[in-house]
Amino acid sequence: MIREIFMPALSSTMTEGKIVSWEKQEGDKVEKGETVVVVESDKADMDVESFYEGYLATIVVAAGNAAPVGEAIALLAESEAEIEAAKQQGAALATTAASPKTTPEPAAAGVSEVPPDQASETLSAPTQNGASSDAAPKKRDRLVVSPRARKLAKELKVDLNTLEGSGPYGRVVTQDIEAAAGKTPVSAAPAIASPTAIPAIPAAPTPHIAAPAAAAPAPQPLAQPAVSGQAVPLNTLQQAVVRNMMTSLQVPTYRVGYTIKTDALDQLYQQIKSKGVTMTGLLAKAVAVTLQKHPLLNASYLDNAIQYRSSINVAVAVAMPDGGLITPVLRSADQMDIYSLSRTWKDLVARSRSKQLQPEEYNSGTFTLSNLGMFGVDRFDAILPAGQGAILAIGGASPQVVATDDGLFGVKRQMQVNITCDHRIIYGADAAAFLRDLASLIENDSHSLTL
Repeated sequence: MIREIFMPALSSTMTEGKIVSWEKQEGDKVEKGETVVVVESDKADMDVESFYEGYLATIVVAAGNAAPVGEAIALLAESEAEIEAAKQQGAALATTAASPKTTPEPAAAGVSEVPPDQASETLSAPTQNGASSDAAPKKRDRLVVSPRARKLAKELKVDLNTLEGSGPYGRVVTQDIEAAAGKTPVSAAPAIASPTAIPAIPAAPTPHIAAPAAAAPAPQPLAQPAVSGQAVPLNTLQQAVVRNMMTSLQVPTYRVGYTIKTDALDQLYQQIKSKGVTMTGLLAKAVAVTLQKHPLLNASYLDNAIQYRSSINVAVAVAMPDGGLITPVLRSADQMDIYSLSRTWKDLVARSRSKQLQPEEYNSGTFTLSNLGMFGVDRFDAILPAGQGAILAIGGASPQVVATDDGLFGVKRQMQVNITCDHRIIYGADAAAFLRDLASLIENDSHSLTL
């Protein structure tokens, strides 16, 4: 029997995938459950395993090319005698199929699933640890190596069998290869960014609002490669941003701004940052606690109804060094203590850089934060993410001369926040009430964030 291996749907927002690498070559024996191909979806590289035992007879879509979900990317022969027939069948598929994309960074994603009648013939869609994407992660008995780490190991001639992975669930990542080869790993966490900010940006340890007066100069966005007069194709993440933003433009939105004094929050941050607390964690916690009083701001529009959420999942926009944008999610942020929340955030950012986030770790947000304060931006508007009711844009804090309650003048640190809302379910008064309560929490009750 000859089976068609289809491009699997690795997430609910995927319509097309890019072949990163084939782990098996034509003619190789394939065991059931063995990794055959590495596929790049919207925001992660996934090892894909075979449901069946047989021989990889012919590869229809070569590494570096893309194919729609559900399209045949290879043929699997049950026996060696069927390999030649499978090759002829593969040649016919290659001539009738649309020409694949061959640009350095193609691939795309949208909203689709593998057709039900083809599901039994597709490869499984595992997570990076080999489990089904619908199952809880489990550590595999065999060595798990990220695609980039495997390629780097070949280049540096590092024996993978001698390594212990430092990635999630024992996964071997590029840093492990570099360390084994005697190189110093280069790491830099992505910086918080607005979904409207397309340029990739470097890391910043905390938002500008907590920076001392003598802070170092604001980081500069990473320069794009100088390719004068040429059109550079968007990579997978950048294409995902384009689609999400175009979808968002179909939603009627409005914006409400508010000025918040941050002196108390800055003071709290200085007291607890030595314990690993980040300003991002503090802001996310403050928003999550405020959302408890305003469940409508945590809801979304769905088929002429308001979809209220059972948990408060705060997504925070992060710009990737190689372009594109991802939103790691702090799930049930209101239920986490500030120390656990900050540790979770650091882990999410670190794994987002190596494309090791599980889909539910970047697509389950119910409310989004976007911050450009570390660049000296005092205010901006953010575009509403698809499937959410609101997003909060946070500008940087700076000292301002203000009138005090006793009628005198004083200096207070203030930041501007702007919230973008879906006007189909959230009205101006709802957004204003949320911002008022958020400001009250940050200005008058910041210490409660540590409880």
